[in-house]
Amino acid sequence: MHVDIVPVGDVPAPITRAASAGLRSVYDCDATLHDARALPADAYDEGRGQYRAEAFIELAGRVGAAEKNIALTTQDLFYRRRNYVFGLAYLSGNGSVVSTYRLQTPADGGRSERTEDDVFAERIRKEVVHEIGHTLGLEHCDDDRCVMNFSPTVREVDVKRQHLCGDCQRVVD
Repeated sequence: MHVDIVPVGDVPAPITRAASAGLRSVYDCDATLHDARALPADAYDEGRGQYRAEAFIELAGRVGAAEKNIALTTQDLFYRRRNYVFGLAYLSGNGSVVSTYRLQTPADGGRSERTEDDVFAERIRKEVVHEIGHTLGLEHCDDDRCVMNFSPTVREVDVKRQHLCGDCQRVVD
């Protein structure tokens, strides 16, 4: 599998590196990093102060030519009636997006030896793996430790492992 990574807006290099590392470690795929694209102005909802997630998926689809593509952004995203999303993907499709906007909250009040940068990078890897998993046909998993488990809060993202559980792994193999 080949995945095109498309930064949208100002996306720092550590974010794209974490995304690429997550994809390679879980899916053993090739990943191509594209040049950054401008934020889709027509996707901004002034009333919400957020961007429509679907617009980022559409933008990445126009840029990338690989089997799968993922847009990365630091902007706050929403989807339909949800207050926010960490990411969005089309089930069994080729497009997805991950926002890091809400992934940068402190992990555990400083009780861990891991740095905030380490925790942030791990969250990015998990969310990228999760969204690409949806494009591979994986739905949300009931195993709360599986990366495909639905996680509407950062705390729930932190509980998950970065890898697929055995059942989800069998689906993508």
